[in-house]
Amino acid sequence: MQYQWYPGHMTKARRMMQDNMKLVDLVIELVDARIPYSSRNPDIAELGKNKSRIVVLNKADLADEEGSRLWMEAFEREGAFAVKMNARSRQGAKAVESAVQQACQEKIERDRRRGIKNRPIRAMVAGIPNVGKSTFINSYAGKACAKTGNKPGVTRGAQWIRLSRQLELLDTPGILWPRFEDQEVGRRLAFIGSIRDEILNTEELAVELIAFLHRRYGGALSQRYGIAEGEDPLDSLNQIAENRLCRLKGNVLDLKKASSILLDDFRSGRLGRITLEFPGEE
Repeated sequence: MQYQWYPGHMTKARRMMQDNMKLVDLVIELVDARIPYSSRNPDIAELGKNKSRIVVLNKADLADEEGSRLWMEAFEREGAFAVKMNARSRQGAKAVESAVQQACQEKIERDRRRGIKNRPIRAMVAGIPNVGKSTFINSYAGKACAKTGNKPGVTRGAQWIRLSRQLELLDTPGILWPRFEDQEVGRRLAFIGSIRDEILNTEELAVELIAFLHRRYGGALSQRYGIAEGEDPLDSLNQIAENRLCRLKGNVLDLKKASSILLDDFRSGRLGRITLEFPGEE
């Protein structure tokens, strides 16, 4: 299965991000803690290369704790500040606030020397679709000031949000690169829902996810579905369909429905805390 998706509004979003970059002091890039490498857009790193950067590993409650620790160390070696967070519960919010102050310490000191008081830090919030940017902003603002949704592509235009006298955030639409040169990156993005299921073969995707779980998280499927895990991922999908009573007319197993159940269980964390990639394995 080939993973390519670049709607026209994303080209516009990249131009908008480029135009607004000169207005900000800081780039806060959200990535999905389950795929920190694959959920990064090279465009964001390139456009913000001269700005202070914070990488927020969002949805950290769904990822391996050890994996998140290793990724934070990897990002810090790149010169970025890194924190893990669950934007829905605000767990990790104080760590983000502390990182903002540290990342912009030079700017704060420079303003103080110039006699500039109460000038807010302006931060651009960026990331690919479905990593939780709007939820992240709402968790800080304490109200639904940015649209949220469970489908990629909800935020279509940039908007400024003043959180306090000290901080203003610029929300930007999620952007992806035009093509996935590494198809494994596309596969991992599809696993977490950053590519619309409507344009994917979800049965094939489910089989690929099962194969990964067999290799790295043996026992996760048997614990969730009560199946006997073997070497054949398609057999496991059939067993999940049996377990969840997924059947079509004529008593035929409904593998499409079983695939949707599996993907939803993974994305919601019901299969356990799972990281799909680790530093050095990208």
